[in-house]
Amino acid sequence: MAAPLRTITGSSGDPLAEAIELTKRLKLPHIRRALTDLIPTAKAQRWDPAEVVRVLLAEEAAGRDGANLRTRRKRAGFPAGKTFGDWDETASSISRQVQDSLKTLEWVTRKENLCVCGPSGTGKSHFTEALGQAAVEAGMTVAWFAIEDLGALVRRHRVDDSLARAMTRLIRSDLIIVDDIGLLPVSTDAAEGFFRLVDAAYERRALAVSSNLHPSGFDEIMPKTLATATVDRLLHHAHVVVTQGDSFRLTEATSGKGVRPLH
Repeated sequence: MAAPLRTITGSSGDPLAEAIELTKRLKLPHIRRALTDLIPTAKAQRWDPAEVVRVLLAEEAAGRDGANLRTRRKRAGFPAGKTFGDWDETASSISRQVQDSLKTLEWVTRKENLCVCGPSGTGKSHFTEALGQAAVEAGMTVAWFAIEDLGALVRRHRVDDSLARAMTRLIRSDLIIVDDIGLLPVSTDAAEGFFRLVDAAYERRALAVSSNLHPSGFDEIMPKTLATATVDRLLHHAHVVVTQGDSFRLTEATSGKGVRPLH
């Protein structure tokens, strides 16, 4: 036999005001914002009570989803807000088939890596950040770093010998992006941080790396022993994408599209 519904006493005053107070108590801010407009509409259109409940719960769910998305995007630490909305897939030297395959993010769920390498200005950072933004929108967590950020992390946590714990926290993200490797020689601390990250994430999390150098040339910018160990783990389960062509930035600059015309 089904248990009887709990008896709820009737309202002693304004039901809407009491409902609003209850949403505060139960921490339902999105329902609270919807109540004032929704209840008169429901009365006027004689909605079924179940429909009222459904719409209110849908408002709360959508509001929480939006808040979670904003939180994940903020925590990711993206540098420029680049997305596929401002990405010209036809101008990229990356084939459409490869672009479309990577956009599915199946490689992230399989905990595989991505290495995008090629000359400066060929869309490496834009493409990897856009993939990160897409992952955030798909409900995943992402962390973005420049490689020297990893050096700062090593120095900060070496003091109290907490680097291993810091790496464990870092790889809680579904996707970790390390951007712009190869522009300058990598500091010893950054090389160590990069190795520790790749080692900690190996077969546990997806990594995306953008670089002016192919990973096989990382020994040009960091100690050979560390480079060899890092690349061995990085490339074992990796998709390597090589960009080509002239710099988008230089092309825009020489054609006068890099700035707005002066008046």
